[in-house]
Amino acid sequence: MSNFQELLNRYAELIVKFGVKIQKSQKLVVNSTIDAAELVRLITKHAYEEGAYLVKVNWTDDTVTRLRYDLAPEESFLEEPKWYAGEMLELAENGAAVVSITSSDPDLLKGVPQSRIMNHQKTYGKAMHQFRQYMQSDKFSWCVAAAPSKAWAAKVFPGLSEEEQVAKLWEAIFKTVRVDQEDPVAAWEEHIRNLNAKSDYLNEKKFKKLQYTAPGTDLTIELPEGHLWVAADSTNEKGIQFLANMPTEEVFTAPRYDGVNGTVSSTKPLSYGGNLIDNFKLTFENGRIVDVSAEQGEDTLRTLIDMDEGARYLGEVALVPHESPISQSGLLFYNTLFDENASNHLAIGSAYAFNLEGGKGLSQDELKSRGLNTSITHVDFMIGSAEMNIDGITGDGTAVPLFRKGSWAF
Repeated sequence: MSNFQELLNRYAELIVKFGVKIQKSQKLVVNSTIDAAELVRLITKHAYEEGAYLVKVNWTDDTVTRLRYDLAPEESFLEEPKWYAGEMLELAENGAAVVSITSSDPDLLKGVPQSRIMNHQKTYGKAMHQFRQYMQSDKFSWCVAAAPSKAWAAKVFPGLSEEEQVAKLWEAIFKTVRVDQEDPVAAWEEHIRNLNAKSDYLNEKKFKKLQYTAPGTDLTIELPEGHLWVAADSTNEKGIQFLANMPTEEVFTAPRYDGVNGTVSSTKPLSYGGNLIDNFKLTFENGRIVDVSAEQGEDTLRTLIDMDEGARYLGEVALVPHESPISQSGLLFYNTLFDENASNHLAIGSAYAFNLEGGKGLSQDELKSRGLNTSITHVDFMIGSAEMNIDGITGDGTAVPLFRKGSWAF
């Protein structure tokens, strides 16, 4: 077995045994592009070896997706995919685990009319709203991981040959998910302990607000009463631990949706709806986005915040030190799964119910009354840099340094 094959097999095994921690007689859903077929086959093999009842694979293909956007009738994008949403909802309700492999071209939908992209995002978001609620309440185990496609690899390593581009991106992915280490599981367990130590400290402090300052950023974020900081690992409703993202370097919570004020500037491009948004700025008043600007992709950004009323508010605030391994790699991945783990970030849209004490059992209306945002979308964007300072503000107004020059201050 070649070194690549050995690492790929380790990666698949890690996703199955540590990512979603598949159980005997449990169903597994794998959502993936055809670019990741080799990885998906290995995931399937390991899942069945662990006793999975059924592995169902939902394949997509970038070329087919682009053909639809270019050639399908306009009405096609107004029809909710209820058949798909219904199937995924039924699987989630019956305790299936879900693995999603991301590998799409960051520029896949460049040049497509924004109306088509917005209509698809809205209809898909509405149809999958209940499923997203289950996911954000940890009803079932889920894990997002990645595999290179030729187009994505070319974006990250434009100066190399096609073969070298894909190999280089695989190498970077293997490193970020720790399968290049002698004992990947032990490495992950240590990493999770370190992240949990940060979340424990933040939960003890019970900060009232966070104050961000950096070039182009002066932002205050109020935190809801009973907010919880969470790190890498999660626990589903059956008490089984899982890892939602591979890689992950963040410690995160939910902001109070109507308590965000000031301006924030992006520090990395955001790939959304098959288009790149870059060098953008958002201004908030009482939580709501009241002004936007972008050097690239402003129309796409406006499409995102027009998704629904909740898309004009924040649902997540995440802390990631500038010296995180992904940041130190010096790579820009053009993929949020990686870039968000190289930078402090925020998310437009819905909040995670588990970021609130007792939140997993609350309805959407109850979560909203406690200060959490609801929306049919959830999109992370990167704001961190080596020049960012963050203070936690206590109930009596005391400022406690959390970040200084992009690094943890405690």
